[in-house]
Amino acid sequence: MKYTAPILTAGLALSAAAAQAEVTVLGWPGGPEEQALRSVVETYNALPDVAEDDKVELLFFSRDGFFDKLQSDLAAGTDAFDVNLLATYSIGRYAPYMEPIELADDAAETFGDSVLGTMQYEGKQYGVPTDLSLHFLYYREDLIDALMSDEDAKAKYAEISEEYLGEALEPKMPDDWTWEDFAATALYFSRAVNSDSPVRYGTVLQMKNLLFNMMVFQSLPRAYGADWMDAEGTVTVDSEAYRTGPEMYKMLYDAGATPTDSLSYEFPEANAAFTSGQVAMMLQWNGAAGELTDPESAPATAETTKTVAPPTGPEGRFTHIHGLGLGLNANAQNPEGAKAFLAWLSSQEAAVDYAKAGGAPGLAGAAIDAVADERPDLVPLGEFASNYGYVMNGATSANALSIYALQAEKFTGYWGGTLSLDEALEQTATGMEDLLSE
Repeated sequence: MKYTAPILTAGLALSAAAAQAEVTVLGWPGGPEEQALRSVVETYNALPDVAEDDKVELLFFSRDGFFDKLQSDLAAGTDAFDVNLLATYSIGRYAPYMEPIELADDAAETFGDSVLGTMQYEGKQYGVPTDLSLHFLYYREDLIDALMSDEDAKAKYAEISEEYLGEALEPKMPDDWTWEDFAATALYFSRAVNSDSPVRYGTVLQMKNLLFNMMVFQSLPRAYGADWMDAEGTVTVDSEAYRTGPEMYKMLYDAGATPTDSLSYEFPEANAAFTSGQVAMMLQWNGAAGELTDPESAPATAETTKTVAPPTGPEGRFTHIHGLGLGLNANAQNPEGAKAFLAWLSSQEAAVDYAKAGGAPGLAGAAIDAVADERPDLVPLGEFASNYGYVMNGATSANALSIYALQAEKFTGYWGGTLSLDEALEQTATGMEDLLSE
């Protein structure tokens, strides 16, 4: 299938697209997402039971400002596309202009409940999950093995953990870590705390005032029972569960367990620090795995870098998940054809095709087994999402991104010393109440 995908502009200009009987899908341009979408569309269009009037045509426009432009077009009632891209943290913005969808009979087995939940809003399914993001704990296996085999090092570890955490801990393998073990290991491998450490820093924390850093951070308080709201809709951020996470970050920052300029760090800076060979472990997006385990991009650390799920807490082990997906425009010209395509897209057949073509769906069960040989990187993605994935209560609301931004501003203020923790939590809670009530 050959065609040129037009670059479309914002607002009503989209409605100028020529009307057609086909199912028109507005996708995410560039990268593996476009490649995978093109592949499954080609497969779908070749199916013998897909009528000519229901074949899929793809449209793309620039990633720059994509979601703002999409909201403008949907609100204006555009019918230039039948199916459009969604993201977990923006579903609430688009739900008034979209229709809930029905999935394939095997969708729950193919993706699992937690992954399907990334495309749900107010109890309804608004999209088919296509590409998933979550967090891995990346660690230096050589450093951990050396610690575990050295009795003097174990004694030093116990001494440091008792001084900073109030309990003499024994080192463990990372897959068995609690967040206290994470903190103790970060302190042990930091020269500011342990002059004998083989590396300068135990970890690298992404503490910049940036909303996506809050997604990395919040799995820590989640493990202590934190959520944005309770079942009745009351904001619960000003709580003991949420107090623990910011305090642990600040303790590690003040102790020198993360670089002193971590308040300006996000994804690329954290990766650069880790691959320098001077960091023992860090929590980072799964999307960094290729860079961090590639000997060409990380010659000092790739061969010894391993991954596990984030540490556990009193309420369990968790990783933030969000994803991209495709849903139904309420003003679609060909709604029945669009529904048929979306139902097929949520089937195991389509999900496996999408994964083998380069996408990153969160798969479970037989779907994981079907791609394990060709895409071994998707095995932990699916397992961690199914076993530990969560979406905060309210994190698909219309103002979800604004809430993350608010949290980033207030927590960074606490870590940087311009706000007390009480002030940060109180101001976050008040701001969230306003945003969630809009």
